[in-house]
Amino acid sequence: MSYTELDVPVTGGTLRACRWPATRDNAPTVLAAHGITANALSWAAVADALAGRATLVAADLRGRAGSAGLPGPYGLAQHADDLIAIAGHLHLGRVAIAGHSMGAFVAAVAALRHPDRISSLLLVDGGVTLPTPGGGDIDATLEAVIGPAMRRLRMTFADAQAYLDFWRAHPALSADWSPVMEAYALRDLVGQPPILRSSCNLDAVRQDATDTLLDDQITTAIHRVGCPTTLLWCERGILDEPQGLYDEARFEAAGVDRTRIGIEQLADVNHYTILLSANGAAAVASHIGRLP
Repeated sequence: MSYTELDVPVTGGTLRACRWPATRDNAPTVLAAHGITANALSWAAVADALAGRATLVAADLRGRAGSAGLPGPYGLAQHADDLIAIAGHLHLGRVAIAGHSMGAFVAAVAALRHPDRISSLLLVDGGVTLPTPGGGDIDATLEAVIGPAMRRLRMTFADAQAYLDFWRAHPALSADWSPVMEAYALRDLVGQPPILRSSCNLDAVRQDATDTLLDDQITTAIHRVGCPTTLLWCERGILDEPQGLYDEARFEAAGVDRTRIGIEQLADVNHYTILLSANGAAAVASHIGRLP
């Protein structure tokens, strides 16, 4: 499904976002937030699966892709405020937010900071605190948690094909590689051959990771959100390993109140393909279509 690019005035400059329009009158608009080294096109397959039942607006969060040039401060509170700036720019009232991975924490923080603006949340394989390896060193923690995604931020590539080859070798993506994944990967690429690199600002990634993994006010945000909230979690993990980021024991250890938060596991998807594969995107789109 085709989309348009938006430039939204925010603190420090303009934020880039992608907008996939609804095809029927009075359809809701849903804002979407991506993961820590991702970009707005991580939501493209979900937009396709929505097939116009809702307008989906996904930001390139500050420090990534079309918003890479935005200055700090970085951090999840700033991302939350930037999402609300999008809502204001589009003259939206109360709006639902869908967030993937780190974006799920952004969504929860937005609901806490702007409770009068958020109608509901859909959290996709994120939003609940995780065990934090790395002994408090944020680079070591990032390497342990997201592996290849962190390593690519320090790499350069001779051409676009070399970058795509790096992505296609990722164990979570290789079996499901598609034109949607290719477009998502290329949106992140900046520079000129023979020195191409990821657009992600390392300072932004470090600050966002510190917030997501180590800030008690943010890691517990989901427990204090007042609006209707659903969390979808993957059967498999970041590297397509059998152990996903979450399981029932981790939800219990984190103190998730299942009387307040709806939780559903999606089978046969990993942390990436829950958004980027046709099956995962269709399941996420089904939930977006039901958001109040």
